[in-house]
Amino acid sequence: MKVTPDALRARPFLTKIFATFLVLSTGAQPFFVGAQTAPATPAPDLEASAAPPAPLFHMERVEVAGGAELLTIFGNLNGLERDSPDAAPVPLVSIVRDTLGDADTENDRLRYVWMLTYTRPSAGQRIASAVPFLYARTGNKPKAGKGAPPYVIDLAAPSKDIWQQFFWLALQNIFINPYGIAAKSSSVTFQRNANNYRKAHIIRALAVLSLYEAQSGDVAGAFTPGEMRDIQARLMLTEKTFGGLVDDQFLDRAYQNQTTAWRDTRGHNWELLRQRAEAEGLLFEPLLLPDGEATHAMLWASRVDIGAGGNRTRRFHGRFLNIADPWRDPRLRNWKGYTETRYFDADNRPVAPETPGARGVEMIPLALYGLDHPKIPALLVDFRDGANPKKREAARRVIEDVTRNILALSRFGDLHYLLGRTVFDFITARRGMDIGQPSRLRAYSQLKLLLSLSASLDPELRDEIGRRVERVALNPLENDYDREAQLARQQYAALLDYARRPDGLPAKLARDRRAELVPQAHGRAGRILLRFANVASFGLYTHREDPPPAKLRDRLDTGRRLDFHRRFLREVSKSTPRVEVVWDIEEVRRSLRYVAENGARSDAKTANAAARIFAQTRDEETRRVCLHALYRINNETAKNELLRIYRAPELEPEMRLLTAQFLRDAVREEQRIAPADARIIVSVIGQ
Repeated sequence: MKVTPDALRARPFLTKIFATFLVLSTGAQPFFVGAQTAPATPAPDLEASAAPPAPLFHMERVEVAGGAELLTIFGNLNGLERDSPDAAPVPLVSIVRDTLGDADTENDRLRYVWMLTYTRPSAGQRIASAVPFLYARTGNKPKAGKGAPPYVIDLAAPSKDIWQQFFWLALQNIFINPYGIAAKSSSVTFQRNANNYRKAHIIRALAVLSLYEAQSGDVAGAFTPGEMRDIQARLMLTEKTFGGLVDDQFLDRAYQNQTTAWRDTRGHNWELLRQRAEAEGLLFEPLLLPDGEATHAMLWASRVDIGAGGNRTRRFHGRFLNIADPWRDPRLRNWKGYTETRYFDADNRPVAPETPGARGVEMIPLALYGLDHPKIPALLVDFRDGANPKKREAARRVIEDVTRNILALSRFGDLHYLLGRTVFDFITARRGMDIGQPSRLRAYSQLKLLLSLSASLDPELRDEIGRRVERVALNPLENDYDREAQLARQQYAALLDYARRPDGLPAKLARDRRAELVPQAHGRAGRILLRFANVASFGLYTHREDPPPAKLRDRLDTGRRLDFHRRFLREVSKSTPRVEVVWDIEEVRRSLRYVAENGARSDAKTANAAARIFAQTRDEETRRVCLHALYRINNETAKNELLRIYRAPELEPEMRLLTAQFLRDAVREEQRIAPADARIIVSVIGQ
């Protein structure tokens, strides 16, 4: 449909046209994927499964003054430095653990995570990233800047990211949008590129941690299993709008759910792509990360099959594979690009070249796919048409830029656009259409890491894939992977200098510790007011307590240990109907005793956990400790739980007497009890 100038001046008509376009465009390549099963971790091929001669990763630990340590994972970038077998490993991920200067892990707190390839952009990159509709890289950052590198997340304060988003949203709407389309488009483009740049490096940091954990097996020497799980879960949750608000208690569930979803998607796409390749007469080859996890796959075509006359009449179903027909393509018949010679036996199974009866076949690469895309594999590299994946990568951004910045349409301000965009997003998500899906960012980030780490790829093929990936890149803030290795070394040197300076990382940790004491010194209302002051000042004001130096460490130690035991008890209470069958009952008692000793600082959730443990165990001593903890926790929830236990008809007489005594003592000590509960205690149990 052609839009006339008169229609352009009619805003309602224009929005209807655009909404209709969004709905109709989803039918351009319809595809339905039925349910299929596939192995979550497919068996690796012979070449990719070859183990490297040396460990791929190792950990280095640097002490930080004031009671902390800097843990850094180094990787051997065999894919980049294949010609230098003695090249030094590259620092990849650094994490600060605040230990308070002792060896006890109960009072440790993980803080900052650096992905050392993540750097502050150069001035030229910043300018380019603010140019609307510029979907390309413009160059590399020449060298890392001075000072500490930027971290990707603060594990102890993950909600900072949410407040920063609110800061930017307020700044955008109050101070930038009134200046017109140009200012609005530039600021929105810059912020989106900056967010995507950070997300890409978070994805790589998550992959490095997973690979390190898979290689080392027992990670107790560097991180406890719980710490490693928490780090990965927090990184995963950065993809969620309100992920920073998720309580620590649910990190394990978030980690398990996301890991399972990724494995199911990869296994599904693995089998789907393999079956489609076999049906079309193509060779399917997985590309594996060093831990054997399949994240990408390639399709190849035989030069003999391309030249065969019978294949020219063969019907090719390109709707699913999203590439052109290879059997009628003159570019392949006269192919001058990269090729590989593969060897097959009489049954067309891949074999080593020295196998008796092996025949060599010249293979031409057709496409490379990411297996994390929902429903279907995502096309990342088309060896014949570089614009094919580029337009799929840019599709969503073009739609968003045109509607939001040029037409000034929004879901909340225009009903026609809301309906059209909702239908468009629903259909593309349900069908898994390879058009601007967010999973493409993950697939490209993982591919860059795979090219850096894997030495099994032929160097020429690796360089060819690398060049094509760089052409598809849309973010001007990105650097190519060769430059990123140099930047990582430079930034690690700057980070070490920052960690050793008294006014550097030690001073920052000291300020963080003072801010950590705020929940201990202020109630819920006070914390809300302090948060409001932080938001109203656009983050310039952050309240910090100033206790005497002699008491600072003791208060931090008590607060962190209490957090540790509270989290453990909540996990125990929600994991099993019979506590002593699954958990070490002495560990459960130890946590309950610590909570009882510090009852004034315990919260309602801890009281609920103690009450559930009381109901889920038959161990008499543990039940007594639960009652004692509920008595010492000075809040209304704890006393309500005690009263509920007292009134339970199945309660043993001895336990009922002990519960009654605790309730009477609580009333006599004027603990925090709901007035209605206090009246019941006085009337039923007595003073």
